[in-house]
Amino acid sequence: MGRSKADGGAGVRTRILAAACDLFAEQGYDATSVQQVVDRAGVTKGGLYHYFGAKEDLLVEMYRAVFSERLAALDAILAQGRDPEWTLRAIIDDIVVGTAAMRRESAAVSRELATMDSGRTQRLQADWRRYQEAVRGLIRQAQQDGVFSPVASPEVVSWSIFGVTNSLHTWFRPDGPKPPEVIARELADFVLAGLKATA
Repeated sequence: MGRSKADGGAGVRTRILAAACDLFAEQGYDATSVQQVVDRAGVTKGGLYHYFGAKEDLLVEMYRAVFSERLAALDAILAQGRDPEWTLRAIIDDIVVGTAAMRRESAAVSRELATMDSGRTQRLQADWRRYQEAVRGLIRQAQQDGVFSPVASPEVVSWSIFGVTNSLHTWFRPDGPKPPEVIARELADFVLAGLKATA
């Protein structure tokens, strides 16, 4: 199509991803056909396959968009070497605010990627496991050092955080009564109050 050429490669690729993201969020990955994606994006199937080898690649690219920033932010936060309370609060703030900013993409990938098992997704799943273990390692070390209470295991504590953030796309509304920063602060206050070490 002329419009695809006029936009240039980056524009076409972005439009395809945006169309796929909307459709996956609206009706699910399995229920979305490649034809629906190209129709909404205003490109040809050949144009789509020029940038993406398979429909699954669209989902993988969305996951990268959602998660690569969070993983980079986690590494940057941990690299500061601050105390565990500050570090955990910063991680919670980043994941809540970042997920809220990419709510549509999160909705598109949250259910689907967990059921996939292929070479395309194994690296992404490994990155997610690394993220989880980094957060749990922070909690575990702080508990061993007596900074955090051992009231709950690092796994349970981390899932209390991830449970909120992974489902955020289902309940957060940008025009709701609380902005993401407030939600992040309240969640961090809640988690850290539970982890407060007693004298």
